[in-house]
Amino acid sequence: MQPIRLIRGFLSVGAWTLASRVVGFIRDVMIAAYLGTGPVAQAYIVAFTLPNMFRRFFAEGAFNTAFVPMFAKRLEANDNPKGFAEEAFSGLFTVVLVVSLIAHLLMPWLVLAMAAGFEGDERFGLAVIYGRICFPYILFISLTALLSGLLNAGGRFIAAAAAPVLMNFILIAAMLLADRNGWDMGKAMAWSTPISGLAQLATVWWAAKRMGFPLRLRRPRLSPDMRRLLAVAAPAVLAGGVVQINLLVGRQVGSFYDGAIAWLTNADRLYQLPLGVVGIAIGIVLLPDISRRLKAGDTDGGRHAYNRATEFALFLTIPAAVALVMASYPLISVLFKRGAFLEADVGPTALALAIYGLGLPAFVLQKVLQPLYFAREDTRSPFRFAVWSMVVNAALALGLAPFIGFSAAAWGTTIAGWTMAAQLWRGTRAFGEAARLDERLRHRLPRIVLASAIMGVGIWATTTVLSDMLYQSGTRYLALIILVVAGMATYAISAIVLGAVRPSDLRAGFKRQR
Repeated sequence: MQPIRLIRGFLSVGAWTLASRVVGFIRDVMIAAYLGTGPVAQAYIVAFTLPNMFRRFFAEGAFNTAFVPMFAKRLEANDNPKGFAEEAFSGLFTVVLVVSLIAHLLMPWLVLAMAAGFEGDERFGLAVIYGRICFPYILFISLTALLSGLLNAGGRFIAAAAAPVLMNFILIAAMLLADRNGWDMGKAMAWSTPISGLAQLATVWWAAKRMGFPLRLRRPRLSPDMRRLLAVAAPAVLAGGVVQINLLVGRQVGSFYDGAIAWLTNADRLYQLPLGVVGIAIGIVLLPDISRRLKAGDTDGGRHAYNRATEFALFLTIPAAVALVMASYPLISVLFKRGAFLEADVGPTALALAIYGLGLPAFVLQKVLQPLYFAREDTRSPFRFAVWSMVVNAALALGLAPFIGFSAAAWGTTIAGWTMAAQLWRGTRAFGEAARLDERLRHRLPRIVLASAIMGVGIWATTTVLSDMLYQSGTRYLALIILVVAGMATYAISAIVLGAVRPSDLRAGFKRQR
């Protein structure tokens, strides 16, 4: 993939991911408006998190990190890629189906593992009911994740990136119908979850068929290819488990503070906008690209792709992090405060958002650095690093909670994120020149940081000027738009003047320069 195609891939996936996150954000605003931070909202959040947690554990976080590089190399060499994909597809279907049946029986214990603070009140019973309805989603979305990896390896990013938009539209439609017809809102959202998973699976399966890979289920077998896949995937499965333990720790801390799960979730959704648009897009495009370059022996091309991905990521996420920290309160107030989401919920949610914002560059850097390991079929090193980050997260979240309350969960997540990113970066020294920062990135990085700092000052000044408008019902939306535009303009002008970016970069597709 040439540099201009690499950036186009980032932008294509990023644009669709942005659309999904924006629609998803609208969904979350509607949930907050209809349910606030009450028992039904907290129960649904935990129920919806369960299949998504297992999805990341089995599919996106583990299975695909092994499957995508192996499939990309087979595709490059035309070494029966369809047969390999069908074996993987069938094996994943079998494993996840068994897990789904077991989870249905063990749902009360799974809810307690997620939120022990629910025991003894109405949230527990609701979460068990919603969890059993939601959990089949994992089967559909795991297969969707594998097919998405197949499409990405073939350079077809749009269908896989667009599929999540369907889920959010279906959930929004369910809420509107429930409100109009007087249905139980929690159950309506729960039932719409597996329906949305089936819709996403149908979308990517059809796209894979058009690519020439109409995968069919076959009898699963432990062939040599599957043994190799499992050997590579096993450490990634364990690493995925570590990541999910980090999430569980945060949920457990939040479950002991009334409303905290909803505060943390709403803050998480907002900072996931830039993380999804930039970090996930880069990870999706970079892994198959570097895998193909390694297969072709193109070390220089791989290094250039890594450096441009890092530059692209930091150029967008450092200012985004500054903006989330400096404007957390007006963002939460304007975007969420309505209906059942009260003024008392704004402050705690804004605090969580600012803490998460501090970790945003670290989370995105992980998405840039991990493909360097996964493309080499090295999943053991990220697992070791993930274990250390888990220890940091648990120690901070549990240790600080008695002193600072629910925000300990957010601090644990952020500091553990930086711990993971630092370990990944240090570990890339073993890759030699392939992972070295080039002259252009070393030149531009401090300028990106300085331009972001200038933007932060600009946001603070603009917030001060607009303080009255931001919190009045008739003017707050206009004031927020002015604040966002002012911040973007300040950063753009500062970045160009300081040399953090050149106007020719996007036109040239980040061609090699400096």
